[in-house]
Amino acid sequence: MLKLLLTALVAALLGAAALASLPAAQTVYVMRHLNTPEGERDPDLTEAGKAGAGALVRWFHGKKLTAIYVSDFKRTRQTAEPLAAERGITVKLYDPRDTPGLIAKVRAEPGPVLVIGHSNTVPDLVEQLGGTRPGPLAHPDFGDIWTVTGGKTDHAKIP
Repeated sequence: MLKLLLTALVAALLGAAALASLPAAQTVYVMRHLNTPEGERDPDLTEAGKAGAGALVRWFHGKKLTAIYVSDFKRTRQTAEPLAAERGITVKLYDPRDTPGLIAKVRAEPGPVLVIGHSNTVPDLVEQLGGTRPGPLAHPDFGDIWTVTGGKTDHAKIP
């Protein structure tokens, strides 16, 4: 009986130690770049988009962030610039045509990550990160941000 009890105790302790060594679920924030004029290939943000980039800094206040990924377009870089400057983070470029490559890079980061994408990439990114796939995004859909943590998805709007 004592041997059985000791065996159960050791198994419980080993199980607790294994659980304690598991990494916490990573948080990834995914959003589309902020406001741009319609119909231009690589536009700058509009004044509303620039104001939204400032609001993004405020939205992230108190939230940990270790990396920011953007595609190599002015609108994604300009969306990220105020937040990156405020946090002292150098933005990392990704190829929006290589979602699996981006997901691997994001998963390799040691903490929370922001990915700024496009209307045609955000739904796939959220889904491939384990979140609930958002519906299609149209041109006027700016300011939405999805938070994916441990398979759960929260949706917010940048004010």
